[in-house]
Amino acid sequence: MRVSLLDLDASTYAPHALHARDRAWSETNCYVDLVIEVLAAHGLEPHASLPFTFALDFEGDQWLFFKQPVAELDALYGLDVQELTIWRSLEEHVFEQTRRGRMTLVEVDAHYLPDTRGLTYRTGHSKTTIGVASIDRHARVLGYFHNAGYFELTGDDYAGVLGLASTPLLPPYAEFVKFDRVVRRPTEELVQRSVEHLRRHLARRPSVNPIVRFAESLDADVARLATEPPDQFHLYSFATFRQLGACFELAGSYVRWLGTHGEPPLPDVVEACERISSGAKSLQFQLARALARKRPLDAAGSLGEMADAWRRASETLAERYLR
Repeated sequence: MRVSLLDLDASTYAPHALHARDRAWSETNCYVDLVIEVLAAHGLEPHASLPFTFALDFEGDQWLFFKQPVAELDALYGLDVQELTIWRSLEEHVFEQTRRGRMTLVEVDAHYLPDTRGLTYRTGHSKTTIGVASIDRHARVLGYFHNAGYFELTGDDYAGVLGLASTPLLPPYAEFVKFDRVVRRPTEELVQRSVEHLRRHLARRPSVNPIVRFAESLDADVARLATEPPDQFHLYSFATFRQLGACFELAGSYVRWLGTHGEPPLPDVVEACERISSGAKSLQFQLARALARKRPLDAAGSLGEMADAWRRASETLAERYLR
């Protein structure tokens, strides 16, 4: 009744360096963080999966919820990600896929995830994605990747996550990852393939500076937030400042990785990405204070510097990789 993909111990698991505590954004979003940790746990290099960061765009009411494209996970590492049809209980499907050596990626309610203690665990509800690496149906224990770590849950949390406590109105969205054709490429080949993906993402980067467009909408957003419950700030910050800042911190880490593995070092691009990342973090704190004190947010100067950093990074990378 117990199956497991990896020999992991939740109590001693060490996150990848991309989730180090000294980073501005030790967590980005649930999907990207999950994939980074899953790759690392399988001995694969997560940095190579990050070219998508340079196609990030502002979508009017949010920054894009960025993800590693599944086609690129296949091209880089041989991972096959497919949608899972839920026609039996989720518990049965998770057990079957884990038994076959696959990882189930499933959208669940963070209300039942102990690693969100102090945020939503047993207090609130939010949608998030976990990757199941082990399941014990008899003991009701689930080992799962979530955000920047690997954890276990048991008992009522097991029943809640797998929908055993009540019949859900709709089945959750789920995928499964097949590892039977994993390719462990030499670093030089992995870099070359990753750079080809970078070229494609640079070619489809926003044609108009997205930070300028974000700046144009921010005043109206702040005015609206001032009239709404405090919890709305956290939702807004996740969809805007966190997605922008975390994405560009990853982008800077990616360019630095390229520069230490055969590609020309581009310190100006790294600096520009870090400027965007730190600027978004600072504005998030400034907005929280402004709303608490019922004062306007003066963000024009910071956003102007961030927009200039985006332009510089974009132009330098385009000159290097698109000509």
